[in-house]
Amino acid sequence: MNLRRALPPSAAAVLLCAGAAFAQAPGVGPSPQLPAPEKKLIPIPTVNIAPAEGWPQGAMPKAPAGFRVTALATGLQHPRWVYTLPNGDVLVAESNSPKPKEGAKNVHAEGLRGKAMELVMKRAGAGVPSADRITLLRDADGDGVAEVKQVFLSGLTSPFGMALVGNELFIANADAIVKVPYQAGQTSVSATPAKVTDLPSGANHHWTKNIIASADGSKLYATVGSNSNIGDNGMASEEGRAAIWEVDRATGNKRLFATGLRNPNGLGWEPQSKSLWTVVNERDELGNDLVPDYLTSVKDGAFYGWPWSYWGQTVDTRVQPPNPQMVAKAIAPDYGLGAHVAPLGLAFSDARMPPNYASGAFIGRHGSWNRKDLAGYDVVFVPFANGKPAGPMVPFLTGFLSDDGKAFGRPVGVALDGKGALLVADDVGNTIWRAAPAN
Repeated sequence: MNLRRALPPSAAAVLLCAGAAFAQAPGVGPSPQLPAPEKKLIPIPTVNIAPAEGWPQGAMPKAPAGFRVTALATGLQHPRWVYTLPNGDVLVAESNSPKPKEGAKNVHAEGLRGKAMELVMKRAGAGVPSADRITLLRDADGDGVAEVKQVFLSGLTSPFGMALVGNELFIANADAIVKVPYQAGQTSVSATPAKVTDLPSGANHHWTKNIIASADGSKLYATVGSNSNIGDNGMASEEGRAAIWEVDRATGNKRLFATGLRNPNGLGWEPQSKSLWTVVNERDELGNDLVPDYLTSVKDGAFYGWPWSYWGQTVDTRVQPPNPQMVAKAIAPDYGLGAHVAPLGLAFSDARMPPNYASGAFIGRHGSWNRKDLAGYDVVFVPFANGKPAGPMVPFLTGFLSDDGKAFGRPVGVALDGKGALLVADDVGNTIWRAAPAN
C-alpha cells in the first residue's frame, strides 16, 4: 500500500523522512531480502551486547518533536511489563527468569557456553533475582509522575503478562496462568492467586509468558517461547512451546492456536481488522542479518516455520532431521523488524495520539546480543492502514545507548495509558517512561 495514500500528506512526509534509515536496514519491511547464512569453521556465536550502565542524572530517552517524556516511576526492580487498568492505574510486573525446574535440560545453560551466556546476561543487566511481584502506579494529578508506587501483589513466579476481565485479574507466571479478584481503585491484593491453567515450563530458555483477553472476555491467548534456539534440547522438550495457546477463561481448557513462533511476546488486537498480532524473536547464529525478528498477524491453526524454516519456507539446514512436510505448511510473517533486535513490547495506537502516530503499532525492541553491530535498544512505530502495515518503520523513543555503546536502558513492555500516552518499561534503567503529546 502506498504510504502517501494511506496517511495524510503531512504525516506521510514526517514518517518517510524519519523512517529513511530503517527503510534501508536489512531485515526490515514486508518482504525483506534474506542473505545467505554465514558458515563458520568453528561454530562460536557472535556475542556483542551493550553493557548495562543505567541513566546518568537528568538523562532520559528522546521522543519525536511534539512529545514530552517523563519518568512515571523510578527505582523499580527489573520492570518488564506494563498494563493499564480502566481507572488509569498502571500495573508493572517486576520480574526476571526463574530457576530451572529440577531435571529440566537446557544445553545452552551447560558447560563453557552456559557460563559465557550467564556472564553476558549479567553484563546486560539481566543477572538480578526476580522480584516476583506486581507494583501499582497512580498518577492522580496527571503530571506524568506517579504519586503512588506500592506493591500490588507479591509471591508470584516470574510474572509477565496481565489481563483484566470483569472483576478478575489474570497473570501469566512463567509456569501457569493465575487469577485474583480485583475491584476498581484497590491498590493491593491479599487474596491467594488461583490457578487457571498450567503453561509449558521447565528449563525455560524463553521464560516470558504474555496474555491478552478476547473482546468478549471468554478466551485468553498466551504466548510460550521455545526451550532452545533451534530445537537443540530435542523436540520432546518443545512440546506445547514456540506457540500461542487459546485458553477458555472459565474452565482453563486450552488448545494450540498457532505454532512455529520461536519466541512470541507482545500481543495486540489490531483496531480495524480486530485480528490478533504478535511480535516474535527469531533464531540466532546464522549471521548478523539473519533471521529478521518480526511483527505478524496470527492466524488460527497457522504454522510459522520454527524450527525447520524461517520467513516462510526458507529451510534451516542446521535442524536435523529435516521436516519437509512441516516446511510446506509454513507461512511468512507480515513485517520484518530487523535481525536480532529482540522485539518484546507491542501496543496498537489510537486517535489520542497525533495523526502521524494515530494508526499503527508501537514496538519495544530490547536489543541485540548475536550481532556485530548493536541493533534495537529503542521503541519504533510501524504505521498501519486498512489493518496492515503501510509504510516504513520509524524511530519513536531513542537514546537508550550511549555514544560508546553502553545501555542507559533497554525497552521491554509498552502500553497506552489512560490518557493515550505511551508507557515503556525499561528493565536496565528500572524506570517506567511516559511519552505524551506535549499539547
